[in-house]
Amino acid sequence: MTQKLIIFGAGDIAQLAHYYFQNDSDYSVVGFTVDEAYLTEREFCGLPVVAFQKVLDHYPPSAHSLFVALSYAKLNQIRKQKFEAGLALGYDLASYVSSRATILNQHSFGRNCFILEDNTIQPFSRIGDNVTLWSGNHIGHHSDIGNHTFISSHVVVSGGVKIGEQCFIGVNATLRDHVTIGARCVIGAGAIVLSDAEDNGVYVGTETERSRVPSNRLRSL
Repeated sequence: MTQKLIIFGAGDIAQLAHYYFQNDSDYSVVGFTVDEAYLTEREFCGLPVVAFQKVLDHYPPSAHSLFVALSYAKLNQIRKQKFEAGLALGYDLASYVSSRATILNQHSFGRNCFILEDNTIQPFSRIGDNVTLWSGNHIGHHSDIGNHTFISSHVVVSGGVKIGEQCFIGVNATLRDHVTIGARCVIGAGAIVLSDAEDNGVYVGTETERSRVPSNRLRSL
């Protein structure tokens, strides 16, 4: 049976959430909501947009679920705040788990998760509330992903890793087995983490430098 869903947000991630929920879930998106101060358009993706401060009048939680479709802005703090605000209003926070992901952890997911295609989630791992796993990640066995964390694409989380709340893990990062990543850490693109990371740490991979040989010389080599 199709369930009615409203989406918090009216940007790129909200548009993607609308696409995924409409095409690959048991939910039917019926509208969008944003904070009144950001209500500049009354329609998005062909559906109405209402102020969050008045959302109960239009979409009561007795008949609708909510999905918060926001990015990792301010280290996931804004998404966390809206997640908590939705719960306070009495909404069931929906999760999206792609049918094209490999899910072997008995669907141990929290609320308001966004799990895209080609993720491999191994047995005995746990995904907390409000976690985004963009496409193509490996989440190893017995790993634990804390609430309000955002993991980009092609990240390797090895077995037994523990990731704290509100972390951001960049594209192509690798976390060694059994390391612990503290809360609110930023692991940059391509970074390799081989030991525990304390809270609020920032780990940046080495940027590739431009070669001294220009590309037009490569044709003659």
